[in-house]
Amino acid sequence: MPITKYEGQTLVKKTLVLEECWLVNCVLRECVIFYSGGPYELANATFDQCQWKFQGAASLTFQLLAMIGLLPKSQIPVQMKPPSGPLN
Repeated sequence: MPITKYEGQTLVKKTLVLEECWLVNCVLRECVIFYSGGPYELANATFDQCQWKFQGAASLTFQLLAMIGLLPKSQIPVQMKPPSGPLN
């Protein structure tokens, strides 16, 4: 996957895939950021009122942490609901 380097920029209302970005000295405001659990590069990046969308491995990790009680319910992203009922 191609990597786009953003350096010294303020990004406003952009949609980004974190694994496809290299953010250096950047401010992200009101952006939508998708993260699937892969490697990423951040150096002095600031996030202001961004919306995070967790997919794939990242989403499964959140679900597991919530299910076993290691992630407080207040920190579970709204789009994810821990499974209810017994586990198989």
